Amino acid sequence: MALLINEVDSLTNQIFSILENKFLFGDHENNAAAKTHEEDHLKSGNQISGKVRILSIDSGSFSDGILAAQSLLTLQTFLRQKSGNPNAVIAQYFDVVAGSGAGAILAALLFTRAENGAPIFTADQALQFLLKNRRKLFPSSPQGIFRRLFRPSKVKKLLSKTFGEQTLKDTLKPILIPCYDLCSNAPFLFSRADALEMDGYDFKMKDVCYATSADPTVVGAVGMKSVDERTKILAVEGGVAMNNPAAAAITHVLNNKQEFPFCNGVEDLLVLSLGNGESGFGSGSGSGSGDLTLTPAPTRFLRIAGEGASDMVDQAVSMAFGGSGNGSKYVRIQGTPNVKPNSKSEAVMSITKEMLGQRNVESHLFKGKKRSEVTNLEKLEMMGGELIKEQERRKTSILPTVVLKQKQSAATPRTSSASATTISSTPSSCSLDHQN
Repeated sequence: MALLINEVDSLTNQIFSILENKFLFGDHENNAAAKTHEEDHLKSGNQISGKVRILSIDSGSFSDGILAAQSLLTLQTFLRQKSGNPNAVIAQYFDVVAGSGAGAILAALLFTRAENGAPIFTADQALQFLLKNRRKLFPSSPQGIFRRLFRPSKVKKLLSKTFGEQTLKDTLKPILIPCYDLCSNAPFLFSRADALEMDGYDFKMKDVCYATSADPTVVGAVGMKSVDERTKILAVEGGVAMNNPAAAAITHVLNNKQEFPFCNGVEDLLVLSLGNGESGFGSGSGSGSGDLTLTPAPTRFLRIAGEGASDMVDQAVSMAFGGSGNGSKYVRIQGTPNVKPNSKSEAVMSITKEMLGQRNVESHLFKGKKRSEVTNLEKLEMMGGELIKEQERRKTSILPTVVLKQKQSAATPRTSSASATTISSTPSSCSLDHQN
Protein backbone atom coordinates (compact mmCIF):
# COMPACT_ATOMS: atom_id res chain seq x y z
CA MET A 1 0.00 0.00 0.00
CA ALA A 2 2.82 2.40 0.92
CA LEU A 3 4.52 1.60 -2.41
CA LEU A 4 1.39 2.48 -4.39
CA ILE A 5 0.89 5.77 -2.53
CA ASN A 6 4.58 6.68 -3.04
CA GLU A 7 4.21 5.98 -6.77
CA VAL A 8 1.12 8.22 -6.88
CA ASP A 9 3.08 11.00 -5.16
CA SER A 10 5.97 10.56 -7.61
CA LEU A 11 3.68 10.67 -10.64
CA THR A 12 1.82 13.72 -9.30
CA ASN A 13 5.11 15.58 -8.81
CA GLN A 14 6.12 14.60 -12.36
CA ILE A 15 2.91 15.99 -13.80
CA PHE A 16 3.12 19.19 -11.76
CA SER A 17 6.75 19.74 -12.82
CA ILE A 18 5.84 19.34 -16.49
CA LEU A 19 2.97 21.80 -16.20
CA GLU A 20 5.01 24.22 -14.11
CA ASN A 21 7.99 24.24 -16.47
CA LYS A 22 5.86 24.33 -19.59
CA PHE A 23 3.21 26.88 -18.63
CA LEU A 24 3.31 28.55 -15.24
CA PHE A 25 6.40 30.70 -15.40
CA GLY A 26 6.72 31.83 -18.97
CA ASP A 27 8.22 28.90 -20.86
CA HIS A 28 5.18 28.82 -23.15
CA GLU A 29 5.76 32.48 -23.94
CA ASN A 30 9.30 31.71 -25.06
CA ASN A 31 7.99 28.89 -27.23
CA ALA A 32 5.39 31.22 -28.72
CA ALA A 33 8.07 33.78 -29.56
CA ALA A 34 10.04 31.09 -31.37
CA LYS A 35 7.20 30.15 -33.75
CA THR A 36 7.95 30.50 -37.44
CA HIS A 37 6.41 33.26 -39.53
CA GLU A 38 4.57 30.65 -41.60
CA GLU A 39 2.86 29.14 -38.56
CA ASP A 40 1.84 32.56 -37.28
CA HIS A 41 0.31 33.31 -40.67
CA LEU A 42 -1.59 30.02 -40.73
CA LYS A 43 -3.11 30.71 -37.30
CA SER A 44 -4.17 34.29 -38.06
CA GLY A 45 -7.39 35.79 -39.36
CA ASN A 46 -9.93 33.52 -41.00
CA GLN A 47 -7.42 30.69 -41.07
CA ILE A 48 -7.27 30.24 -37.28
CA SER A 49 -6.94 26.55 -36.45
CA GLY A 50 -9.27 26.52 -33.45
CA LYS A 51 -9.13 24.72 -30.13
CA VAL A 52 -8.72 21.06 -29.23
CA ARG A 53 -11.53 19.95 -26.90
CA ILE A 54 -10.58 17.64 -24.03
CA LEU A 55 -12.92 15.73 -21.71
CA SER A 56 -11.40 14.32 -18.52
CA ILE A 57 -13.35 12.15 -16.05
CA ASP A 58 -12.08 11.28 -12.57
CA SER A 59 -12.15 7.88 -10.94
CA GLY A 60 -15.33 6.92 -9.06
CA SER A 61 -14.77 8.41 -5.60
CA PHE A 62 -18.06 9.11 -3.83
CA SER A 63 -20.59 8.68 -6.64
CA ASP A 64 -19.11 5.75 -8.63
CA GLY A 65 -19.26 7.86 -11.78
CA ILE A 66 -22.84 9.07 -11.29
CA LEU A 67 -21.94 12.77 -10.83
CA ALA A 68 -19.89 12.79 -14.03
CA ALA A 69 -22.61 10.90 -15.91
CA GLN A 70 -25.28 13.33 -14.71
CA SER A 71 -23.03 16.25 -15.69
CA LEU A 72 -22.63 14.84 -19.19
CA LEU A 73 -26.36 14.21 -19.55
CA THR A 74 -26.96 17.84 -18.58
CA LEU A 75 -24.35 18.95 -21.11
CA GLN A 76 -25.78 16.71 -23.85
CA THR A 77 -29.25 18.16 -23.27
CA PHE A 78 -27.83 21.70 -23.51
CA LEU A 79 -25.91 20.88 -26.71
CA ARG A 80 -29.01 19.43 -28.35
CA GLN A 81 -31.12 22.43 -27.47
CA LYS A 82 -28.63 25.12 -28.49
CA SER A 83 -27.26 23.40 -31.60
CA GLY A 84 -30.68 22.50 -32.97
CA ASN A 85 -29.56 18.89 -33.43
CA PRO A 86 -31.82 16.56 -31.39
CA ASN A 87 -29.42 13.67 -31.97
CA ALA A 88 -26.22 15.37 -30.84
CA VAL A 89 -23.97 13.21 -28.64
CA ILE A 90 -21.01 13.97 -26.39
CA ALA A 91 -18.48 12.30 -28.70
CA GLN A 92 -19.24 14.85 -31.45
CA TYR A 93 -18.14 17.77 -29.28
CA PHE A 94 -14.85 16.46 -27.86
CA ASP A 95 -11.61 15.52 -29.62
CA VAL A 96 -9.96 13.60 -26.77
CA VAL A 97 -11.34 11.78 -23.75
CA ALA A 98 -9.46 10.56 -20.69
CA GLY A 99 -11.05 8.57 -17.90
CA SER A 100 -9.90 6.72 -14.81
CA GLY A 101 -11.74 3.99 -12.88
CA ALA A 102 -15.48 4.60 -13.09
CA GLY A 103 -14.68 7.58 -15.29
CA ALA A 104 -12.97 5.27 -17.76
CA ILE A 105 -16.04 3.06 -18.03
CA LEU A 106 -18.16 6.15 -18.66
CA ALA A 107 -15.69 7.39 -21.28
CA ALA A 108 -15.69 3.99 -22.98
CA LEU A 109 -19.49 3.88 -23.08
CA LEU A 110 -19.64 7.29 -24.76
CA PHE A 111 -16.72 6.94 -27.19
CA THR A 112 -16.61 3.28 -28.30
CA ARG A 113 -17.90 2.84 -31.83
CA ALA A 114 -21.01 0.74 -32.50
CA GLU A 115 -21.61 -1.13 -35.75
CA ASN A 116 -23.57 1.82 -37.17
CA GLY A 117 -20.67 4.20 -36.55
CA ALA A 118 -22.32 5.96 -33.62
CA PRO A 119 -21.21 5.62 -29.98
CA ILE A 120 -22.61 2.52 -28.29
CA PHE A 121 -24.28 4.69 -25.61
CA THR A 122 -25.64 8.22 -25.42
CA ALA A 123 -25.21 10.19 -22.18
CA ASP A 124 -28.67 9.27 -20.89
CA GLN A 125 -28.11 5.58 -21.67
CA ALA A 126 -24.70 5.67 -19.97
CA LEU A 127 -26.20 7.18 -16.81
CA GLN A 128 -28.87 4.48 -16.66
CA PHE A 129 -26.21 1.81 -17.21
CA LEU A 130 -24.17 3.04 -14.24
CA LEU A 131 -27.23 3.35 -12.01
CA LYS A 132 -28.42 -0.15 -12.88
CA ASN A 133 -25.02 -1.84 -12.54
CA ARG A 134 -23.37 0.29 -9.85
CA ARG A 135 -23.21 -2.48 -7.25
CA LYS A 136 -21.86 -5.00 -9.75
CA LEU A 137 -19.12 -2.73 -11.03
CA PHE A 138 -18.10 -1.03 -7.79
CA PRO A 139 -18.50 -3.14 -4.61
CA SER A 140 -18.98 -0.94 -1.57
CA SER A 141 -16.66 -2.66 0.86
CA PRO A 142 -13.67 -5.00 0.78
CA GLN A 143 -15.06 -6.86 3.75
CA GLY A 144 -18.19 -8.67 4.84
CA ILE A 145 -21.23 -9.36 2.74
CA PHE A 146 -20.27 -7.10 -0.18
CA ARG A 147 -17.04 -8.98 -0.75
CA ARG A 148 -18.78 -12.36 -0.49
CA LEU A 149 -21.42 -11.27 -2.98
CA PHE A 150 -18.96 -9.69 -5.41
CA ARG A 151 -18.08 -11.99 -8.29
CA PRO A 152 -15.49 -10.82 -10.82
CA SER A 153 -17.01 -13.20 -13.37
CA LYS A 154 -20.27 -11.22 -13.28
CA VAL A 155 -18.44 -7.97 -13.97
CA LYS A 156 -16.51 -9.54 -16.84
CA LYS A 157 -19.73 -10.93 -18.30
CA LEU A 158 -21.39 -7.51 -18.07
CA LEU A 159 -18.45 -5.73 -19.73
CA SER A 160 -18.19 -8.43 -22.39
CA LYS A 161 -21.87 -8.05 -23.23
CA THR A 162 -21.50 -4.27 -23.38
CA PHE A 163 -18.29 -3.92 -25.41
CA GLY A 164 -18.06 -7.24 -27.24
CA GLU A 165 -14.71 -7.65 -29.01
CA GLN A 166 -14.15 -3.93 -29.60
CA THR A 167 -10.60 -2.71 -28.93
CA LEU A 168 -8.90 0.63 -28.36
CA LYS A 169 -8.72 1.02 -32.13
CA ASP A 170 -12.52 0.97 -32.29
CA THR A 171 -13.04 4.20 -30.35
CA LEU A 172 -14.45 7.23 -32.14
CA LYS A 173 -11.86 9.65 -30.77
CA PRO A 174 -8.47 9.41 -29.03
CA ILE A 175 -8.99 7.82 -25.62
CA LEU A 176 -6.63 7.60 -22.63
CA ILE A 177 -7.28 5.23 -19.72
CA PRO A 178 -4.78 4.66 -16.88
CA CYS A 179 -4.17 1.74 -14.56
CA TYR A 180 -1.28 0.78 -12.28
CA ASP A 181 0.91 -2.08 -13.55
CA LEU A 182 2.39 -4.21 -10.77
CA CYS A 183 4.77 -5.85 -13.25
CA SER A 184 6.66 -2.64 -13.94
CA ASN A 185 5.65 -0.92 -10.67
CA ALA A 186 4.54 2.08 -12.68
CA PRO A 187 1.39 3.61 -14.15
CA PHE A 188 0.32 2.28 -17.55
CA LEU A 189 -1.75 4.32 -19.99
CA PHE A 190 -4.04 2.59 -22.48
CA SER A 191 -3.98 4.81 -25.56
CA ARG A 192 -5.79 4.68 -28.89
CA ALA A 193 -2.88 6.51 -30.53
CA ASP A 194 -0.39 3.85 -29.45
CA ALA A 195 -2.80 1.03 -30.33
CA LEU A 196 -3.06 2.33 -33.91
CA GLU A 197 0.71 2.28 -34.24
CA MET A 198 1.43 -1.10 -32.69
CA ASP A 199 -0.74 -4.14 -31.98
CA GLY A 200 1.24 -4.70 -28.80
CA TYR A 201 -0.55 -1.68 -27.34
CA ASP A 202 -4.05 -2.61 -28.49
CA PHE A 203 -6.32 -4.07 -25.81
CA LYS A 204 -9.97 -5.11 -25.78
CA MET A 205 -12.21 -2.46 -24.28
CA LYS A 206 -13.85 -4.94 -21.91
CA ASP A 207 -10.41 -5.79 -20.48
CA VAL A 208 -9.36 -2.15 -20.26
CA CYS A 209 -12.50 -1.22 -18.33
CA TYR A 210 -12.10 -4.15 -15.97
CA ALA A 211 -8.44 -3.31 -15.33
CA THR A 212 -8.95 0.38 -14.62
CA SER A 213 -11.83 -0.31 -12.23
CA ALA A 214 -10.17 -3.21 -10.37
CA ASP A 215 -10.07 -2.12 -6.72
CA PRO A 216 -6.94 -3.79 -5.26
CA THR A 217 -8.59 -4.01 -1.83
CA VAL A 218 -11.48 -6.02 -3.26
CA VAL A 219 -10.42 -8.02 -6.32
CA GLY A 220 -6.65 -7.71 -6.17
CA ALA A 221 -4.72 -7.30 -9.41
CA VAL A 222 -5.99 -8.20 -12.88
CA GLY A 223 -3.77 -10.02 -15.36
CA MET A 224 -4.35 -9.09 -18.99
CA LYS A 225 -2.78 -9.31 -22.44
CA SER A 226 -2.81 -7.14 -25.53
CA VAL A 227 -4.68 -8.34 -28.61
CA ASP A 228 -1.52 -9.88 -30.08
CA GLU A 229 -0.54 -11.22 -26.61
CA ARG A 230 2.85 -9.47 -26.75
CA THR A 231 2.16 -7.09 -23.88
CA LYS A 232 1.24 -8.47 -20.47
CA ILE A 233 0.41 -6.39 -17.43
CA LEU A 234 -0.87 -6.94 -13.91
CA ALA A 235 -3.28 -4.07 -13.41
CA VAL A 236 -4.98 -2.40 -10.47
CA GLU A 237 -7.42 0.49 -10.37
CA GLY A 238 -6.75 3.57 -12.46
CA GLY A 239 -7.41 5.79 -9.47
CA VAL A 240 -4.23 4.46 -7.87
CA ALA A 241 -2.19 5.66 -10.83
CA MET A 242 -4.04 8.75 -11.97
CA ASN A 243 -7.27 9.68 -10.20
CA ASN A 244 -7.60 12.85 -12.28
CA PRO A 245 -6.26 12.23 -15.83
CA ALA A 246 -6.62 15.83 -17.05
CA ALA A 247 -2.88 16.55 -17.02
CA ALA A 248 -2.11 13.33 -18.89
CA ALA A 249 -4.66 14.27 -21.57
CA ILE A 250 -3.20 17.77 -21.94
CA THR A 251 0.33 16.39 -22.18
CA HIS A 252 -0.78 13.86 -24.79
CA VAL A 253 -2.35 16.54 -26.99
CA LEU A 254 0.53 19.01 -26.74
CA ASN A 255 3.05 16.32 -27.69
CA ASN A 256 1.01 14.62 -30.43
CA LYS A 257 1.66 16.73 -33.52
CA GLN A 258 0.41 14.02 -35.87
CA GLU A 259 -3.17 14.37 -34.70
CA PHE A 260 -3.08 17.91 -33.25
CA PRO A 261 -0.68 19.77 -35.58
CA PHE A 262 -1.47 23.35 -34.53
CA CYS A 263 -1.87 22.88 -30.78
CA ASN A 264 1.06 24.54 -29.02
CA GLY A 265 -0.19 25.51 -25.57
CA VAL A 266 -3.16 25.86 -23.27
CA GLU A 267 -4.36 28.81 -25.34
CA ASP A 268 -5.26 26.21 -27.99
CA LEU A 269 -7.34 24.03 -25.63
CA LEU A 270 -10.81 23.71 -24.14
CA VAL A 271 -10.82 21.37 -21.13
CA LEU A 272 -13.79 20.00 -19.19
CA SER A 273 -12.69 18.07 -16.10
CA LEU A 274 -15.39 16.14 -14.23
CA GLY A 275 -15.03 15.00 -10.63
CA ASN A 276 -17.28 12.41 -9.00
CA GLY A 277 -17.86 13.97 -5.60
CA GLU A 278 -15.39 14.22 -2.76
CA SER A 279 -15.61 11.46 -0.16
CA GLY A 280 -16.15 13.78 2.78
CA PHE A 281 -13.96 11.86 5.23
CA GLY A 282 -14.00 14.76 7.60
CA SER A 283 -17.75 14.42 8.05
CA GLY A 284 -17.50 10.84 9.13
CA SER A 285 -18.97 9.44 5.94
CA GLY A 286 -15.79 8.15 4.40
CA SER A 287 -16.12 4.57 5.54
CA GLY A 288 -19.85 4.43 5.42
CA SER A 289 -19.97 3.72 9.15
CA GLY A 290 -20.16 7.29 10.39
CA ASP A 291 -17.13 6.72 12.63
CA LEU A 292 -13.77 8.45 12.35
CA THR A 293 -10.71 6.42 13.28
CA LEU A 294 -6.99 7.05 13.43
CA THR A 295 -6.39 3.95 11.31
CA PRO A 296 -8.57 4.18 8.19
CA ALA A 297 -9.20 1.07 6.11
CA PRO A 298 -7.04 0.52 3.00
CA THR A 299 -9.90 1.64 0.75
CA ARG A 300 -10.04 4.99 2.56
CA PHE A 301 -6.28 5.42 2.31
CA LEU A 302 -6.49 4.93 -1.46
CA ARG A 303 -9.34 7.42 -1.77
CA ILE A 304 -7.54 10.00 0.36
CA ALA A 305 -4.39 9.66 -1.76
CA GLY A 306 -6.38 9.72 -5.00
CA GLU A 307 -8.44 12.76 -4.10
CA GLY A 308 -5.35 14.61 -2.90
CA ALA A 309 -3.63 13.89 -6.21
CA SER A 310 -6.76 15.02 -8.09
CA ASP A 311 -6.78 18.34 -6.26
CA MET A 312 -3.10 18.87 -7.04
CA VAL A 313 -3.67 18.21 -10.75
CA ASP A 314 -6.66 20.57 -10.73
CA GLN A 315 -4.56 23.27 -9.05
CA ALA A 316 -1.72 22.89 -11.57
CA VAL A 317 -3.96 22.85 -14.64
CA SER A 318 -6.03 25.76 -13.35
CA MET A 319 -2.89 27.83 -12.76
CA ALA A 320 -1.64 26.96 -16.24
CA PHE A 321 -4.82 28.28 -17.83
CA GLY A 322 -5.11 31.27 -15.50
CA GLY A 323 -1.53 32.26 -16.18
CA SER A 324 -2.28 32.34 -19.90
CA GLY A 325 -5.43 34.41 -19.55
CA ASN A 326 -7.56 31.43 -20.48
CA GLY A 327 -9.25 30.69 -17.16
CA SER A 328 -12.68 30.46 -18.80
CA LYS A 329 -11.42 27.72 -21.12
CA TYR A 330 -10.86 25.27 -18.27
CA VAL A 331 -13.90 24.09 -16.30
CA ARG A 332 -13.70 21.76 -13.32
CA ILE A 333 -16.94 20.26 -11.97
CA GLN A 334 -16.74 18.84 -8.44
CA GLY A 335 -19.12 18.65 -5.50
CA THR A 336 -19.30 17.85 -1.81
CA PRO A 337 -21.99 15.28 -0.93
CA ASN A 338 -23.81 15.05 2.39
CA VAL A 339 -24.69 11.35 2.23
CA LYS A 340 -22.60 8.24 2.78
CA PRO A 341 -20.78 6.58 -0.14
CA ASN A 342 -22.71 3.34 0.45
CA SER A 343 -26.08 4.99 -0.12
CA LYS A 344 -28.60 3.56 -2.56
CA SER A 345 -28.46 4.67 -6.17
CA GLU A 346 -31.63 6.74 -5.79
CA ALA A 347 -30.03 8.80 -3.01
CA VAL A 348 -26.81 9.20 -4.99
CA MET A 349 -28.77 10.35 -8.04
CA SER A 350 -30.61 12.92 -5.95
CA ILE A 351 -27.47 14.29 -4.35
CA THR A 352 -25.60 14.53 -7.67
CA LYS A 353 -28.33 16.84 -8.95
CA GLU A 354 -27.89 18.93 -5.81
CA MET A 355 -24.13 19.05 -6.36
CA LEU A 356 -24.68 20.49 -9.84
CA GLY A 357 -26.56 23.31 -8.12
CA GLN A 358 -23.66 24.04 -5.75
CA ARG A 359 -21.43 27.05 -6.35
CA ASN A 360 -18.46 26.10 -8.47
CA VAL A 361 -15.06 25.93 -6.77
CA GLU A 362 -12.14 27.44 -8.68
CA SER A 363 -8.39 27.23 -8.07
CA HIS A 364 -6.47 30.52 -8.20
CA LEU A 365 -2.76 31.12 -8.59
CA PHE A 366 -1.17 31.38 -5.10
CA LYS A 367 -4.62 31.91 -3.55
CA GLY A 368 -5.90 28.36 -3.16
CA LYS A 369 -9.52 27.48 -3.84
CA LYS A 370 -12.45 29.85 -3.81
CA ARG A 371 -16.16 29.46 -4.47
CA SER A 372 -17.20 31.37 -7.55
CA GLU A 373 -20.43 33.28 -8.04
CA VAL A 374 -21.72 30.73 -10.57
CA THR A 375 -22.92 27.17 -10.01
CA ASN A 376 -21.58 23.95 -11.47
CA LEU A 377 -24.60 23.87 -13.77
CA GLU A 378 -23.90 27.37 -15.06
CA LYS A 379 -20.26 26.44 -15.62
CA LEU A 380 -21.37 23.43 -17.68
CA GLU A 381 -23.55 25.66 -19.82
CA MET A 382 -20.66 28.09 -20.32
CA MET A 383 -18.48 25.23 -21.54
CA GLY A 384 -21.35 24.01 -23.72
CA GLY A 385 -21.43 27.40 -25.40
CA GLU A 386 -17.69 27.22 -26.10
CA LEU A 387 -18.05 23.70 -27.54
CA ILE A 388 -20.83 24.75 -29.90
CA LYS A 389 -18.87 27.84 -30.97
CA GLU A 390 -15.86 25.66 -31.84
CA GLN A 391 -18.06 23.13 -33.66
CA GLU A 392 -19.57 25.87 -35.81
CA ARG A 393 -16.17 27.46 -36.50
CA ARG A 394 -14.85 24.19 -37.93
CA LYS A 395 -17.58 24.09 -40.58
CA THR A 396 -15.94 27.01 -42.41
CA SER A 397 -12.32 26.55 -41.33
CA ILE A 398 -9.59 26.01 -43.88
CA LEU A 399 -7.19 24.37 -41.44
CA PRO A 400 -7.98 21.11 -39.61
CA THR A 401 -7.79 21.37 -35.84
CA VAL A 402 -7.61 17.59 -35.48
CA VAL A 403 -6.27 15.01 -37.94
CA LEU A 404 -7.27 11.66 -36.49
CA LYS A 405 -5.18 8.69 -37.44
CA GLN A 406 -7.36 5.83 -38.65
CA LYS A 407 -5.11 3.18 -40.16
CA GLN A 408 -2.56 1.07 -38.37
CA SER A 409 1.06 1.91 -38.98
CA ALA A 410 4.01 -0.43 -38.78
CA ALA A 411 5.96 2.25 -37.00
CA THR A 412 6.91 1.92 -33.38
CA PRO A 413 5.06 4.08 -30.82
CA ARG A 414 6.11 7.71 -31.13
CA THR A 415 8.26 9.08 -28.36
CA SER A 416 5.98 12.11 -28.05
CA SER A 417 3.06 10.01 -26.84
CA ALA A 418 1.70 10.78 -23.39
CA SER A 419 2.57 7.25 -22.39
CA ALA A 420 6.21 8.05 -23.04
CA THR A 421 6.32 11.39 -21.26
CA THR A 422 4.21 10.77 -18.19
CA ILE A 423 4.13 7.05 -17.52
CA SER A 424 5.59 3.70 -18.40
CA SER A 425 3.82 1.85 -21.20
CA THR A 426 6.67 -0.43 -22.20
CA PRO A 427 5.55 -4.03 -22.78
CA SER A 428 6.58 -6.07 -19.76
CA SER A 429 7.46 -9.72 -19.45
CA CYS A 430 5.20 -10.09 -16.44
CA SER A 431 3.71 -13.50 -15.86
CA LEU A 432 -0.06 -13.62 -15.55
CA ASP A 433 0.19 -16.50 -13.09
CA HIS A 434 -0.04 -13.95 -10.28
CA GLN A 435 -3.55 -12.85 -11.27
CA ASN A 436 -6.04 -12.75 -8.42
